[in-house]
Amino acid sequence: MPTSTNGAADRLWLHFSRIAESGDDRLVTMERGEGAYVYDTQGRRYLDGLSGLFTVQVGHGRRELADAAAAQAGTLAYFPLWAYAHSPAVALADRLVELAPDGLDRVFFTTGGSEAVESAWKIARSYFLLKGEPERYKVIARNLAYHGTTLGALAITGLPGLKEPFAPMLNGATRHAVNTHQEHSLAAADDIERIILEEGPDTVAAVFLEPVQNAGGAFVPPEGYFARVREICDRHGVLLVSDEVICAFGRLGDWFGASRLGFRPDLLTFAKGVTSGYSPLGGVLVGDHIVEPFKEATASFLHGITFGGHPVSCAVALANIDLMEREDLPGRVREHEGALRAALDTLADLPLVRDVRGMGYFYGIELAADGAQLSPTQREWLVRQFLGRRLLQEGLHCRADDRGDPVIMVAPTLICGPAEFEEMRAILRTVLEQAWKELPAA
Repeated sequence: MPTSTNGAADRLWLHFSRIAESGDDRLVTMERGEGAYVYDTQGRRYLDGLSGLFTVQVGHGRRELADAAAAQAGTLAYFPLWAYAHSPAVALADRLVELAPDGLDRVFFTTGGSEAVESAWKIARSYFLLKGEPERYKVIARNLAYHGTTLGALAITGLPGLKEPFAPMLNGATRHAVNTHQEHSLAAADDIERIILEEGPDTVAAVFLEPVQNAGGAFVPPEGYFARVREICDRHGVLLVSDEVICAFGRLGDWFGASRLGFRPDLLTFAKGVTSGYSPLGGVLVGDHIVEPFKEATASFLHGITFGGHPVSCAVALANIDLMEREDLPGRVREHEGALRAALDTLADLPLVRDVRGMGYFYGIELAADGAQLSPTQREWLVRQFLGRRLLQEGLHCRADDRGDPVIMVAPTLICGPAEFEEMRAILRTVLEQAWKELPAA
């Protein structure tokens, strides 16, 4: 068997990455994690300022989660949820319903976020078919919003650049309203109603919204936004889906973003933090009123995933929730979110920083050239050539992203506190000051 000479560079196809760059000798390979930090194969330490990928809520190296996985694998390593059940899935479904906003009384498990979004759309579509409303299949989301990479979830995603390589999409099935950064007022909610009326209310199945929108840089909704959207959806018989693949499990300072922001979704998608990334799992919390038509004797939801609700993942999720409750990590986020915001706000005087926004442990730092929009050349250099490498060199893992305006995304593990915030602040300032000195001409 041939062997790789450069490790990941030769054989591993990295996600959302350029193969031409993955062959670089400077490619970093992570080996282990402990607490708020990860370590590469050379023994270098990095503060994990992105929780892996908005995922590792409880920090790295938590032995109790690894033990839960091992114990379940030794008892029942795998069994499907196809007309059967297994104990970890039953127990986890009960636990999630207890934590969820009122009215979400049933759980459909997947293996991750894209599948959860895709499943939620299929649930909405099947629900309206069973209710005798076959024309309701369309979905409304927001500009720049990221909802996943499978074809259905990608159709809901509001990022044209991610969709173009896979066109044609599900044409006519999705529309996109303004997001709450484009219009930070209740007019952003009213734009959803405008689209519903344009499409015809009897053709729209659901509206998919993140409590705080990720792509573009942590867009926090204005006061009253979700109340207005809920009112609009109720008026037109449209389902409201809260996409909480990132926002759930303490990220915003509550178990679910809908709970923190005080709105009632009909369906809620989750993944990532449910297991803190120690095993893959996702799912959809579904209102009992949505389940009701499926209770008819011959009705069935013709959808399933081989590894959805995997017993090992469910066991890990239960241990993860136990740990989060024991250490009150959602409460810790509420206690320390002001300190995180204050640390990041100190960067606002830098010429590369246009805005700092977010809530909980979920922030975006928007970048500009002394208040002016960065040129394509500057964006390419800053986001793809400088920031990622330099931040790692200084010992910080976070994410530079330009799917909207260029941003640095910051989402530390929920065990972090003022000491880690100060470390992040210092590294970000050092790197952004150096970036300004080296920024190419527009």
